[in-house]
Amino acid sequence: MKWKKFTVHTTTEAVDIVSSLFQLIGIEGIEIEDNIPLTEEETKGMFIDILPELPPDEGKAKVSFYLDDTYDVPETLHQVMTSLERLKQEIDCGSCEIEASETEDKDWINNWKQYFKPFVVDDILIKPTWEEIPPEHADKLLIQIDPGTAFGTGQHETTQLCIHGLLKYMKKGDHVLDVGTGSGILGITALKLGAAEVVGTDLDENAIHAAAENAQVNDLAPEQFRIMIGNLIDDRKVKDGVGYEKYDVVVANILADVIIPLQGEVAPHLKKGGIFITSGIINIREADVQAAFARNTELEVIETVTQGEWVSIVARKK
Repeated sequence: MKWKKFTVHTTTEAVDIVSSLFQLIGIEGIEIEDNIPLTEEETKGMFIDILPELPPDEGKAKVSFYLDDTYDVPETLHQVMTSLERLKQEIDCGSCEIEASETEDKDWINNWKQYFKPFVVDDILIKPTWEEIPPEHADKLLIQIDPGTAFGTGQHETTQLCIHGLLKYMKKGDHVLDVGTGSGILGITALKLGAAEVVGTDLDENAIHAAAENAQVNDLAPEQFRIMIGNLIDDRKVKDGVGYEKYDVVVANILADVIIPLQGEVAPHLKKGGIFITSGIINIREADVQAAFARNTELEVIETVTQGEWVSIVARKK
């Protein structure tokens, strides 16, 4: 089935009103294109370290909507055009010219799965739950992942840097805190490597469900991998729930802008001599993160590792 796509040329100031008109008509799935930078609130929870550089805002915008066979397309389009004509008499909403095109009906939620194939990190085989084990890797430690809508397949350099860190610094029987657990891949890796317990935290409820399901797929008991929703940086309930001076290893594959404040909050949760493994740091932000660690009197950086454009910084509690 093909979807009919209609794009309205309007102004940035009129975007919200135009979008509201479409929703009142019963249109869902509105897409907005403009050159207005995202606010801090809008990027909260998004896995973006560097936003694309936008051209200057000239006050122009596009609002697109999609109609399938469940809509009376001529009638819906008539309502849109009538509503826009009325709106033009009240505010400056641009030309309101409408472009029509078609797009294929695709399962966008699952379409990415074709690109997620089994791969190896040292002696660990990471594979999606829907793929078979490659015979040549049958002897490796197996971790199965279905990220769902959470972050973390393990393929990204930052995740692999954290896995290397766990392989190097974590010992069997260690207690591990996974901050920003996402799909749970790092917590699951730690348990597969012999951790006694993992506690994971995340802001995204999708991550909480994905991590719990992935733990089950990997034959891990719920009590081995406890997952909490909330922010370790500023949420007292999460801090208390996680516990203090409890962890041999804390791992955080997030972003530079999160790691900078997080490094100031991690030490109370680590045992003396405990290890803090970080990644998600793009190389042009390394200096900022290193400077933050340098100001921290409770942690000392013991290793910095790079892979591609990404950096992992490992610190030890003094």
